[in-house]
Amino acid sequence: MNGVVILPLDLPELSFTATGDSLVRRTVLPSGVRILSEQVPGARSATVGYWVAAGSRDEMPGTFGATHFLEHLLFKGTPSRSALEIAVSFDAVGGEHNAMTAKEYTCYYAKVQDSDLPMAIEVIGDMLTSSVIDPTEFANERGVILEELAMADDDPTDVASERFFEAVFGEHPLGRPIGGSAETINAISRDSVLKHYSGNYRPQDLVITVAGAVDHDVLVTAVSGSLVSAGWDLGLAAAPVARRGSAAVATPGSTQGQRLQITHRPIEQANIIAGVEGLSATDERRATLTVLNSILGSGMSSRLFQEVREKRGLAYSVYSFAPSYSDSGIFGIYAGCSPAKSSQVAELVLEEFTRMGKTPVTAEEIGRAVGQLRGASALALEDSDSRMSRLGRSELTLGEFVDLDASIARISAVTADGIQELARELSARPLSIAAVGAVTQEMFSGLTLGSVAQS
Repeated sequence: MNGVVILPLDLPELSFTATGDSLVRRTVLPSGVRILSEQVPGARSATVGYWVAAGSRDEMPGTFGATHFLEHLLFKGTPSRSALEIAVSFDAVGGEHNAMTAKEYTCYYAKVQDSDLPMAIEVIGDMLTSSVIDPTEFANERGVILEELAMADDDPTDVASERFFEAVFGEHPLGRPIGGSAETINAISRDSVLKHYSGNYRPQDLVITVAGAVDHDVLVTAVSGSLVSAGWDLGLAAAPVARRGSAAVATPGSTQGQRLQITHRPIEQANIIAGVEGLSATDERRATLTVLNSILGSGMSSRLFQEVREKRGLAYSVYSFAPSYSDSGIFGIYAGCSPAKSSQVAELVLEEFTRMGKTPVTAEEIGRAVGQLRGASALALEDSDSRMSRLGRSELTLGEFVDLDASIARISAVTADGIQELARELSARPLSIAAVGAVTQEMFSGLTLGSVAQS
């Protein structure tokens, strides 16, 4: 196949062959449950993910942090398994299991030997459908989450990232921290978490993806059996929940919060993130942005690394990044440096950014970026975790499966003119800066992309 396959929500069955002769199959049950598998030849293990299309952006006032709170609670026991028994199920077979909460989804996943895949399906299915959410466990886990938030607050890079999202998105839900705050976690009630659970954990919300040593027909039977045993009525017809719209959250720049976010900390290094609102996950220019990001700030040969670290010795860590969501995204640059050099480093990284919109990148830079991305994409497919995640993102957000060759073809088609045009567009958007350390607002207050571009 090696191309692009559209994933219609109303198509019950779909199968195709992907790179490396892996077999991808997809089944949409009448109840709305979606099951996708990628059978990889020669694999002896499998990674399974249970995805729910509810993330921190879906929380209502009074429930901020509920999605992450619920993720913790689903490990705390069901009517048939205690929290210890859930942990022992995976530890006893050398498996790995965990979960992640994001802004647009929650995923519960495990990696096990092929012979232990039925166990993983049964245990995660039980957790997801039948959590007790015991009041005592709820109170205990509140304390655990508060400690987790405190740990993150002690990490200046995490703090800078949270402040940066606030600066870019302001009051929009994408600007909120995924885990909530100490204030919201202390205030949240068990009833509000239960309401979030019942409203978002239904058959039509569920996507199950497995990659590695998996037989799709056996998988569908096992998943269906475990969900029915847990009490779900899979005979009740329902359409899968619609994917999120890709319409922009607003005109770029209009979602702004306080554009300059300074958090003073008496630490040895300033952590700076500067950037703008980026592109959505389905924007046709994502490939162009990927190449742009590689040239600017991905790897030791990137412009930022060479200019800031190698030539000037101003920072140990400097890079750019471009996460995307269904309707928006971020393009940011991170640098960690001495507080006294903060202004110089911030101006320098923004000069490199705006330079990409003023003069074309070279053919050599494009070739190097394409080679880097081609290799990284191929190496990622050696890992069943990456393949499982690719299936989940394809189903939940993109609505299409982009195979390796198609992905490389998109990247290879990127031109210098396209990169320059996109860089010019992005650098025209309002600049946001977040800095954590022994820094002041005065160090950054006069700094804008416009002033740098004209300097």
